[in-house]
Amino acid sequence: MGGAAGEVTLGPVLFNWPAERWRDFYFRIADEAPVSTVCLGETICSKRDPLIGDHYEPVAERLARAGKTVVHATLAQVVFDHDRALVEQVSSRADVVIEANDGSALTRLRGRPHHIGPFMNVYNERTVAVLAANGARNFCLPPELPASAIEALCAATRDLAVTLEVLVFGRVPLALSARCYHARAHGRTRSNCRFVCDRDPDGMVLTTLDGRPFLAVNGIQTLSWDYLNLAAELARLAEMGVARFRLSPHDCDMVEVASVFRAVLDGHVDGGEATMRLGALNLGAPFSNGFFHARSGHTWTGTVVR
Repeated sequence: MGGAAGEVTLGPVLFNWPAERWRDFYFRIADEAPVSTVCLGETICSKRDPLIGDHYEPVAERLARAGKTVVHATLAQVVFDHDRALVEQVSSRADVVIEANDGSALTRLRGRPHHIGPFMNVYNERTVAVLAANGARNFCLPPELPASAIEALCAATRDLAVTLEVLVFGRVPLALSARCYHARAHGRTRSNCRFVCDRDPDGMVLTTLDGRPFLAVNGIQTLSWDYLNLAAELARLAEMGVARFRLSPHDCDMVEVASVFRAVLDGHVDGGEATMRLGALNLGAPFSNGFFHARSGHTWTGTVVR
C-alpha cells in the first residue's frame, strides 16, 4: 500500500471549552498527536478569549517544545470594537506566525509571512496570487470547494512559494452571523449571553420541524451536523499538490483521529479502514464528503459506516 506525502495539522478549537479542559487538550496533543502544526486562538467570539488567557502561552510553549509549529489565528468576523482590538492584538505580534481569518488582519500582516485561514474567501487563482504577493505563505482553503477547484488552485500555484491546506475532518464551518444563536436559543442577548455556548462542546444541534438534525450552532457560527471525513481522498489530494491536511478539534479522541490520518498518509491503512476507525469514535452524527465530490455538502460518497 503506497503512502502519500503531506502534513497533518490541527486547526483551532472553535468551541467554548472550559479553560482547564482546553489546556489539557493541547497538552495531550503536544505529547501524543502526530501533527506537525497546531493553530491556536479564538476565531469565533472575542468574548471567549479572556477565558483561556492564563493558559494560552503555556500551551503554546508546550506545543513548541514538543516540536509542533504553532500558528496563531485571528477572529473570523469583526463586528464590535473589542473584536477589532483582539485582531490587532494578535496580528501585531511580530515574533509568531499569524493565520488571518478576516480581511481586517491583512493590513497589519502585509509584507510579512503569514497564513490564510479557511474563513477567507479564497476561491480562485487570482486571489491566491494577490495574497501571496502580500506575504501569504499557506492557504487553508474554504471547505466547500470541490475537487476540481482544489486541483485548479494547486496547478496555478506550483510556481508560487505557497502551500495549500485542506480541511479533512470535523464539522464544516458554513456561516457566521452578527447575532449569537446560542444566546437567542436560551432567551439571552449576545451582550448578556453568560457564555451559554459552553453547554455544547461540539455545538448545539439544530433540527427540522419534523425532528431531523441538520445543522449545528456554535455561538455566532453555523456548522454542519455531519462530520467531514476525507480520509479516503488523501491520496488524490496529495497527488493534486495539497501539502497539509487539517483536522478540526472536537469532543472526541483527537489523538486517535490524528493517528488515523497520519496512518493513511504513511500508507499503513486505506481510506475504508480509516473510516471504520473514525466511526468507532461514536461521534453521534454521520460522515460527509459531498462538497469534495461537487454534491450537496451533507452527502456521503463511499461505504456507510455503522
